[in-house]
Amino acid sequence: MPGRILVVEDEQDVRDLLVLTLRNAGYQTLTADTGPNAVRKAASEVPDLILLDIMLPDMSGTEVCRRIRNEPATANTPIIIVSAKTEEVDKILGLELGADDYVTKPFSPRELVLRINKLLRRGKGATDKSDRLVIGELVVDRSRHQVTFRDREIILTPTEFNLLGLLMERRGRVQTRDRLLTDVWDYEASIDTRTVDTHVRRLREKLGDACDYVETVRGVGYRLNGPPD
Repeated sequence: MPGRILVVEDEQDVRDLLVLTLRNAGYQTLTADTGPNAVRKAASEVPDLILLDIMLPDMSGTEVCRRIRNEPATANTPIIIVSAKTEEVDKILGLELGADDYVTKPFSPRELVLRINKLLRRGKGATDKSDRLVIGELVVDRSRHQVTFRDREIILTPTEFNLLGLLMERRGRVQTRDRLLTDVWDYEASIDTRTVDTHVRRLREKLGDACDYVETVRGVGYRLNGPPD
């Protein structure tokens, strides 16, 4: 699955390891060692995916993530945070700011490439699924990777897009957090189920007036309901 990845990392040895790992996996690479450089390169080069360290000079990785998400050209570019910060609060903050995944250092190069491959496949979408899902005035167009509500486009990350599409496909059926981890993230128990809660919360915020379509089933998971047909 060839593609171009921006590696944002200020430690040269870690940056070199990431670049070597990615090139061995067939990816092209771009690099940045500061936050401002990362923001500029993301905007000018528009990579297929970004690997982002949190602890950067001049500008924090979380601020870099926020700025990248606020730019139309990179609003839905997949972002994986690669950080030595292992506290749950750091992971949740990164995901709330728009990252699609969070990998802690030291990392397994093989696992990192696996996560990158899965995330890029997730962004492309599955060809055997319906191209267009409609519930009320909420529309998911997979062929165009576009979501609209009342004719207003909603910009989602690849993970948010696939999460919404899956919930719409299974309208009215409760999806457990573990099931969502398997079907959306394809990681099974590799990441905490609170990751699901963070993405659902962010998805609801972006859906605006359609946020009530996504219902929390306490102690179980989530389901999507819509207005009566």
